[in-house]
Amino acid sequence: MSEISISIPSLSENIRIVESFIDNAKEKFDLNDDIYGNIMIAVTESVNNAILHGNESQKDKNVFLSLNMEDNTIVFRVSDEGAGFDYNSLPDPTAPENIDKPGGRGIFLMKALSDELSFEQDGKQVKLSFYIS
Repeated sequence: MSEISISIPSLSENIRIVESFIDNAKEKFDLNDDIYGNIMIAVTESVNNAILHGNESQKDKNVFLSLNMEDNTIVFRVSDEGAGFDYNSLPDPTAPENIDKPGGRGIFLMKALSDELSFEQDGKQVKLSFYIS
């Protein structure tokens, strides 16, 4: 299967475009509701991070979203035009000292909801994999 991809300007209202992209994937690959729900939350969270943190909400910078089907795994990649970040030094949002802090929850959620999560290109790209049984 060839890759399906879109590119959106860094505006938070463009999340609805991402939601439509995921809805189309649900139909195309006949995803069950559990996987669909996990994808919807994890991928929109990732795009949100790319808009807010990666591209610092600069609307002249784009966020790129692609999906590929690889051996019963649906793989989403989200990349931004920012400087990247050190994904190895993220604070644990479940640690007592961080419970009241708003940051760090998104990546924690993405890890919990996807079957595999990895960062590429110095943190400018996130790869989210979901197993389709």
